[in-house]
Amino acid sequence: MYNLFEVLLIIVSILIIIAVLMQPTKQQDALNALSGGGGDLFNNQKKRGFEAFMVKVTYVLLVIFFALSLALVYLSSH
Repeated sequence: MYNLFEVLLIIVSILIIIAVLMQPTKQQDALNALSGGGGDLFNNQKKRGFEAFMVKVTYVLLVIFFALSLALVYLSSH
């Protein structure tokens, strides 16, 4: 059981890395960081489409990662 959870944790870790890398980049955020961020005042738009989907996938994978980590800690202590 412990080995199965370890393998699942590694797979979920790789999927988290892929999901983070697939998220669209924000070029304007880097520009705002260098210029003081004044342009971000009126640019708070809701994420839509692929970007929203990738954010949800990342959150789900992070919850699974956390649950598997806790399960491994529990199994290793007993």
